[in-house]
Amino acid sequence: MPTYVYETIPDESTQKPRRFEVFQSMHDDALTHDPDSGEPVRRIITGGIGMKLGVLKRSTVVDKKSPAATACGCATGRPHRH
Repeated sequence: MPTYVYETIPDESTQKPRRFEVFQSMHDDALTHDPDSGEPVRRIITGGIGMKLGVLKRSTVVDKKSPAATACGCATGRPHRH
């Protein structure tokens, strides 16, 4: 289950919003109020883990006799179905 970041929505423009984290299921509805104070809140989208994965380029030659190519379907040109 992911941890979501929420921010309070202040009544006055001079107040600073307060951020807090909540551990909840992806299937749960987003909170509308702080469980502790009852203040209205909004969910904040934060940056996740940036990952750059290598990809096969068109110029990459696949050894169609290798066990990996046979298992993934690269040898036949069709994806492997479980």
